[in-house]
Amino acid sequence: MNVLIMTDLEGISGVDYKDQVHDTASDGYKYACERLMADTNAAVEGAKRAGADMVYVVDGHGAGGNFIDTMLDPRATHISYREFDRMLEDVQIDAYLQIGAHAMPHTPKAFLSHVMSSARWYNYRINGVCYGEIVMTALYAGMHGVPCVMVSGDSAACAEARSCIGENIACAEVKRGLKWTRAESIDLDKAQELIRDAAEDGIRRRKEIKLFTVPLPATFRLEFLRADICDDFVDEKPYLTRIDARTVERVAKEIKTYGDVQF
Repeated sequence: MNVLIMTDLEGISGVDYKDQVHDTASDGYKYACERLMADTNAAVEGAKRAGADMVYVVDGHGAGGNFIDTMLDPRATHISYREFDRMLEDVQIDAYLQIGAHAMPHTPKAFLSHVMSSARWYNYRINGVCYGEIVMTALYAGMHGVPCVMVSGDSAACAEARSCIGENIACAEVKRGLKWTRAESIDLDKAQELIRDAAEDGIRRRKEIKLFTVPLPATFRLEFLRADICDDFVDEKPYLTRIDARTVERVAKEIKTYGDVQF
């Protein structure tokens, strides 16, 4: 059995103020990366307890470079974000997990909620419904027949996962958002335990958890924060349809790579 784990930084245990994520020169960011490895390793342990033969992990925050490879559980294989783009085309994956997830924009009391870029993207819709990054990657997996079985993050991210993917998805709530810039973490040892248990539980129940899919062709719509950002985006990607000053759209006839759920 092969398991694929995507990681992000905003939903990691012990990461509870904005500069830990946004200021990469700070001691807080260094600590956040250490916590990223702790949460990731807890998920790897849970996956191995559930019987996983291979566990692939992705450093998914930003452009990568957040992993401390010497701290990664040696039973896991670190793959690049670029490799992830076609992972499900090339490898038989049985379960997909998200560690350190965050909620979509507009979510009340959600720590660092956004979709892809808090400085550029405002709304992301599939067939008219607003979604965030939790669904973006779950859709990529689901369209290849792979269930998203587990999510860890703040309480808002876990609530979003249950609402969008299904109430029976395994979740590990490692903190709660107080406002966009602040969160309150639970005990770190308890967070590791919750992640291990949720990872094991979700993988064991993978056949019970519904795939997240959408009917094709699917309409993807992206609304930016400002018109000038949209201007530059359309210049780079002239195949997009301009809807208004801040919005573009495209229709996807197939979803083969992770890039197919983006723009």
